[in-house]
Amino acid sequence: MIEPYQAVGLIPTMRGIRSREDIAGNIDHISHLIKAASWLSSLDLPVRLIAIPEGALQGFNDEVLDLDHEDFAANCAIDVPGPETDRLAELAIKWNTFLIGQAKARHPEFPGRFFNIGFVIDPQGEIVLKHYKTVPLLPVEHSVTPHDVWDRWVELYGETLDAFYPVADTEIGRIGILMANEASYPENARGLAMNGAEIIYRGPYPHPHVGNGLYEVQNRARALDNNAYLIACNVGTYYLDQDSEHPIDTFGGQSMIVDYKGQIVGRHDYSGGSSWVAGTIDIGALRHFRSNAQWDNWIKDLKTEQYRVIYDKPIYPKNLYLDRKPYNHAEYRAEVINRQIELMHERDIWVRPDKG
Repeated sequence: MIEPYQAVGLIPTMRGIRSREDIAGNIDHISHLIKAASWLSSLDLPVRLIAIPEGALQGFNDEVLDLDHEDFAANCAIDVPGPETDRLAELAIKWNTFLIGQAKARHPEFPGRFFNIGFVIDPQGEIVLKHYKTVPLLPVEHSVTPHDVWDRWVELYGETLDAFYPVADTEIGRIGILMANEASYPENARGLAMNGAEIIYRGPYPHPHVGNGLYEVQNRARALDNNAYLIACNVGTYYLDQDSEHPIDTFGGQSMIVDYKGQIVGRHDYSGGSSWVAGTIDIGALRHFRSNAQWDNWIKDLKTEQYRVIYDKPIYPKNLYLDRKPYNHAEYRAEVINRQIELMHERDIWVRPDKG
């Protein structure tokens, strides 16, 4: 039996990086924040899980500054495992907790490229899960995804749930990762749930979409749809680089922990500094509910043959970056976004705004 425990989602101030060496300062800050969050949050129940939000190690300068993909891969992307995850592993060991983190990282089979990788480190310091982000913030994020190199990815890992939606079966429950824009598409959370996920890490979302309610709607819906806990920790204030004097709250707060019925069990609305959100995870209650509910344990009722028809025709192009580096912002709009919108009109899925 898994006893109830506290989960903590960090809300760190972070600085964008110009080189891998700059990451050390962000990890120093994370270590101090873990100390405060672990001590105070454990006054209720033991802290068994700590989530570090996407961007906390490196910032988002590759996106904000429209940096060249290959330059960022060479100078700023890390290896997983590597020196940076080794430091995080020391923190997981020290605090006897599972730790979820994220980084823009390289892959040995794709030289000159970087992916957006989420990872889970266990209390012994071992990486027990690596998840490759399936949907970046498409207009601006330069990360490669498995779909962008589809043919080679399937050759390496197969065409299975584990290849795209891996889940770690741990002593505190089954953990999956859903980063930032991945949660804008319900299929990604469903993929994790169909692979057994009970706890889902959800990365940050930018303002004004957070302040306008999109973040909360998505978080609660993804947890409710799949009867899973969801930990959504947003980033605190953002210094563009190591020399910046004034930070900007570009994310808008509203970090939360949502239970398997879509109810918020931990909330922190503010992100104008560094803090954390905490809430109780009760895996025993989740498993009892899934096994005994008659109606709202939804997944048992999926009519998969019927739903498969929805996805018969491909929409987003696969293998986009199999033979070239990712587009910059202007190129992506011209070569992908505009063509995708035209595709929706050509198929008469969307009506052109000047029609009727």
